[in-house]
Amino acid sequence: MKLLQRREDEMPRFDFIVFTNCKEGTDDEFNDWYTHQHLQDVMRIPGVVSSQRFKRSEHQRDPGPFEWNYLAIYNCDTDDVQDIIGQIRARVNTDAMPISDTLAEKRFFCVFEPITDMQYPKE
Repeated sequence: MKLLQRREDEMPRFDFIVFTNCKEGTDDEFNDWYTHQHLQDVMRIPGVVSSQRFKRSEHQRDPGPFEWNYLAIYNCDTDDVQDIIGQIRARVNTDAMPISDTLAEKRFFCVFEPITDMQYPKE
């Protein structure tokens, strides 16, 4: 495997992966808040450059059960990923990043960094 080589002047890239669920019966309200408010709140943090949400498909390789119904991916260009993590922690449940009551308490947050360039099928 060829590891990703960065130019000296190129900013490192990280992806924040967040798995969540909503409280039972609150799907519509949860999705409205997450898509229209929370994504924008997170992207106001310097270095967070884009985001995308996903809902778990009913089509899976294995039968499950599956713990998480929703996934958000935040793309970050920064040389200080700890600063972004600290800013998220500082803003949670403030006017800068209110958290909806529809968000289930348990969630999973993890940071990844690429080790290869994007791969595409060979012709």
